[in-house]
Amino acid sequence: MSRQATPSAAPRTGPVGPAPVPFGQFIVKVHGRCNLACRYCYLYEGPDTTWRDRPAAASPAVLGRTASRIAEHAAVHSLREIALVLHGGEPLLVGADRLAAFAERVRDRAPAGCTVRTTVQTNATLLTDARIAALARHGINIGISLDGGLPAHNALRTDHVGRPSWPAASRGARLLADRHHEAYAGILAVVDLRIDPVEMYESLLALHPPALDLLLPHGNWTAPPPSMPVTHPAHSTHPGGIGRPTPYGDWLCAVFDRWWSAGRRETKVRLFEECLALLLGLPAATESLGLDPVNAIVVETDGAIEQIDSLKSAYDGAAGTGLDVFRHTFDDALRHPGVAARHGGADALAAVCRTCPLLTVCGGGHYAHRYRAGHGFANPSVYCADLDRLVRHVAARLAEATAGDPP
Repeated sequence: MSRQATPSAAPRTGPVGPAPVPFGQFIVKVHGRCNLACRYCYLYEGPDTTWRDRPAAASPAVLGRTASRIAEHAAVHSLREIALVLHGGEPLLVGADRLAAFAERVRDRAPAGCTVRTTVQTNATLLTDARIAALARHGINIGISLDGGLPAHNALRTDHVGRPSWPAASRGARLLADRHHEAYAGILAVVDLRIDPVEMYESLLALHPPALDLLLPHGNWTAPPPSMPVTHPAHSTHPGGIGRPTPYGDWLCAVFDRWWSAGRRETKVRLFEECLALLLGLPAATESLGLDPVNAIVVETDGAIEQIDSLKSAYDGAAGTGLDVFRHTFDDALRHPGVAARHGGADALAAVCRTCPLLTVCGGGHYAHRYRAGHGFANPSVYCADLDRLVRHVAARLAEATAGDPP
């Protein structure tokens, strides 16, 4: 791929398969603003500005049409299960009752035999006992986003006048963990090199999450992640930068060793469990690893159908498709070049990725992390060396653990 086509249409990265996988995860932006102003936020502080021209909250018309489109897609593809993610901004700004009503509308319209699993992703500051109970009554699980389990870890998560979010967020997280654990989906945390990895992991364990998502900060070859010693792929002896320092890989390996050596499953760490599954040749589904196509799609507050938000870290309008729920179906979105490019498997990756021995595990890394201005997404991940470090480390620990097993 040479250059980005237009701000609203991500270019193809290579050949794509003839039968795209239907969407199974629908991320609905019920509210497009946030009560926090996290200083590192790629959505509101990054290159994409499309949120500024959208309504703050999705209207009843948008939500109603979205529910119908989701049901239509599930029926056309005979889906037995779909994931509905209520997102933002901060989705609780619309209130728990409105979230519950929308979730019920999607369930009511879904075809018979299709299970709708609903999650709300929140910064936890607006969680109260009553709101959690209301969401739980309607079968809505709650995922929370934190930078760690201590006040210092969350110093950059402030409100719009600079006040720390931790007092309110920690209260909400404790309510969820201690009084409504059945509705607790888990914690999403972004890797922060300034925080000791084991300290961060153990502080989050204290909040008793059933699952933990460790995400790499969104960065790319043009806008590298914090403290990333990037060698431009065109100027490197290895296009992915293998041989350079691997601070993010080292950080993740430290957490993996702590998690692996615990002697029991303290919590599910999706990145590690998916890596292990892929190394064992088992199916796995994660946006950061593997070759399975991403089956998520976003509906914005104005009804626009967009690709996943992480693309907004690349350039202004990168997630756009030009489609909306009023005039288009989700099958129309499946045929969009930007979506179709992500269903191409190994054929859609950079040449260096296709010849890599870790291909089936790494899968080229997160799509958004491959971007380079003027060259689109047909590059190895900016985290290539870090992923190489992590995958090989996990493989070595797995080999040690299974060395005595019979053939």
